[in-house]
Amino acid sequence: MNLLYTFDLLGTAAFAASGALAGIRRDMDVFGVLVLGLVTAIGGGTLRDVLLGDTPPFIFKDETYLYLSVAVSLLVFLFHRRLIFLSHPLTYFDAVGLGTFVVIGTHKALAFKLGFFGAVMMGVMTATAGGMLRDLLSAKVPMILHKEVYASACLAGGALLYVLQRTAVPPDAAALVSASTVIILRLLAVRYNWSLPRAAHRTT
Repeated sequence: MNLLYTFDLLGTAAFAASGALAGIRRDMDVFGVLVLGLVTAIGGGTLRDVLLGDTPPFIFKDETYLYLSVAVSLLVFLFHRRLIFLSHPLTYFDAVGLGTFVVIGTHKALAFKLGFFGAVMMGVMTATAGGMLRDLLSAKVPMILHKEVYASACLAGGALLYVLQRTAVPPDAAALVSASTVIILRLLAVRYNWSLPRAAHRTT
């Protein structure tokens, strides 16, 4: 199992847990928790494959992703109370998923010969589309639309991977550095309340 595939499975498990936790917090039953776990884990990658014309999507070529998503969602449903050792587990799961999925999405787009903007866009989509669907289905404003550093961290990671893959840096090292950059940026943004500029509102 190469590092890229390991990253992919890690990101799938992390996002499935993120979606399942969101369902539990919205007081959904086990079916709702499973749906949110699946959508969050595989939604972005499925949309990416459809746009790239790589059909059937990856989840039907390797059903490990489906089994893993279901298993993690069920485990979170059954044992979510034991996750209280993390003050904000959803944030940690999101950060890990963001980093790994950006790498997977950007790498695949490069394999399809997309240019800089196309490759980075596919990386961001892979990382964020599932989370957007999760938030919409749980009646929340998608996190990507908040003022927090979220999609911008994905943009940085995707751009870094694009640049590193055109240097002498080994592919595995480039993937690890890029994923780590996204994860660290996201967690630092949460820790220090970093945010992007917003338009000023004039009160009357």
